[in-house]
Formats: sequence, structure tokens, C-alpha cells
Amino acid sequence: MFLKDFYTVENIRALSAESYQVQIRLNPHHDIFHGHFPNNPVTPGVCMIQIIKDLSETLTGQQLFLAKSSNVKFMAIINPFENPVLDLTLSVQLDQPGTVRVKNVTTFEQTVALKLTNVYKIITT
Repeated sequence: MFLKDFYTVENIRALSAESYQVQIRLNPHHDIFHGHFPNNPVTPGVCMIQIIKDLSETLTGQQLFLAKSSNVKFMAIINPFENPVLDLTLSVQLDQPGTVRVKNVTTFEQTVALKLTNVYKIITT
């Protein structure tokens, strides 16, 4: 996990062979929120993209490199004190040999906060 102590995974549930529901809990006391922004914390978009990458690696069992993001829509502010629990729906598909496509919808309560599609290259060592 690149973002140490930024979030914890509460639950991972397979909906199908390629679709997963993941619940995470943000740590509102993490140092990132002291600077983004003091007294009005907002979860940085880049942190959400990293969380999705982390979860994609967990679900695929592969080390991944973000090659492309598309259809990225930040639709609501994620305040870690008001909405620390996020639900991420991930559709994970092997796109081409060595490539994984992940579609994500992130929500809190009934609010859609983020939608995106990421394409990852599988890192082979």
C-alpha cells in the first residue's frame, strides 16, 4: 500500500468473476488532510486514483502500472470526517495480453463521488 495508514479495507465482495464491491474507511487524521485542506479536509483525487490502483492490484494479484485514465469524473467532495466510509464498485477485465481495464464507481451513502476507467499494464519482473 503506497498510502500508508491513509485507509483500511473493510470488506471485499465478489459480485461476479469480474465485478467487486469494496468498502474502505478513510483515516481522517492522516497527515495528508492537514494540508489538503486545514480545517476543511478534502480527499485528494490523486489519492483516490492510488486507492483504486491498490485495490486493482489486490484483486488481480498483479503489480500494475497506470497507463491511461479516461472518463474521470469527480462528482462530489469526499470529506473524511463526514464520510469516512466509501463503497467502490470495480469491474476488472483483462483487456489485451498484459493489460487490465478497471471501471470504477465510488460512492458514499447514496452519493456518487467518482467515476473513472483506468487501463493498467501488468508489470513483469
